[in-house]
Amino acid sequence: MQSYISLTTELIVGFFALLVLSKVLGKNQITQLTPFDFISALVIGELLGNAIYDDDIHLVYVLYAIFIWGSLIYSIEMITQKFRFTRGLLEGSPSIIIAKGRIQFDELRKNKLDLNQLQHLLREKGVFSIREVQYGILETNGTVNIQLKHAFRSPSNQEMAIKGVDQSLPIPLIMDGEIIYEGLKKIKKNESWLHEQIQKRGFPSHKTIFYAEWLDDHSIYMQNYTP
Repeated sequence: MQSYISLTTELIVGFFALLVLSKVLGKNQITQLTPFDFISALVIGELLGNAIYDDDIHLVYVLYAIFIWGSLIYSIEMITQKFRFTRGLLEGSPSIIIAKGRIQFDELRKNKLDLNQLQHLLREKGVFSIREVQYGILETNGTVNIQLKHAFRSPSNQEMAIKGVDQSLPIPLIMDGEIIYEGLKKIKKNESWLHEQIQKRGFPSHKTIFYAEWLDDHSIYMQNYTP
């Protein structure tokens, strides 16, 4: 019984330690992680795993190790934000692997990238032939961003002389049957106005609305729970 209590305690403490660390270090999508970020996540996970499954390693020591490791990562982030010249050394630099429609073999070799991997990265961008690419840039997180040749680019509204109006972001007003008062404040409306809009559309209450949003020049959109 004591072992279960100890395991539960270590899991709870470890969970909140990693949660706090992730909040301090900021938000990054998985696709934005650099190789160093990925390795750091593995190291932190290994440290916590040792505390849970190794009786000789106490949780206090692991929390201390996580604190030191997290402090180092945080320091690196602060250094790269304040001193631009350190970013290339600590975070890496993008590489131009396709320039003016030609593959840069030296850059591929430098980044340990072969042609099959390059084709795979291009297909993820919806490009199935290298001849369509004018420029290709390998980012520090391993993804590729491309600029297509003019002949393969979709024409823009400007090129087709199509006039349009820039749209604003939609403002959520109801989510899961709950009123989003912050959204009402942004569009300078009140709850009474919202209830009037709900009744006009034949819904009995905001609790029956699954989602509602406001978009400038498009009035209000509502969807109830009924499929």
